[in-house]
Amino acid sequence: MKNKGFTLIEIMVVVVILGILAALVVPKIMSNPDKARLVKVEQDIRAVETALKLYKLDNYIYPTTDQGLEALVTKTNIPPEPRQWKSGGYLNSVPIDPWGFPYNYLSPGVHGEFDIYSFGADGQPDGIDVNADIGNWQLK
Repeated sequence: MKNKGFTLIEIMVVVVILGILAALVVPKIMSNPDKARLVKVEQDIRAVETALKLYKLDNYIYPTTDQGLEALVTKTNIPPEPRQWKSGGYLNSVPIDPWGFPYNYLSPGVHGEFDIYSFGADGQPDGIDVNADIGNWQLK
């Protein structure tokens, strides 16, 4: 009866192929953490936009700036109180941006009915590159 298994050479070939793939793929992934953070900001903003639209469908208005995005998680007592707030809320929690800062919210917004934005990596307005402001009005 013949032994079934892999030879040392076959295993070494697989290890070399995996090493080559890792050498090609890992630097591309690791050199783009800023791109990944920007994608997360866009996804967070889209999720909050959707929750805000659902909130408006139920309550006829968007939460005010004073009520903030927290109004999507827990029912607010700040006037105007929501008429038909959905039990369980519209978001599980208020997201924070990839740099650990809360998203900013204005209603009414400067750029539309509401503005949701991050100040970027430095947490300060009007930066450039990774420190640039990113808002829902900039997304396509």
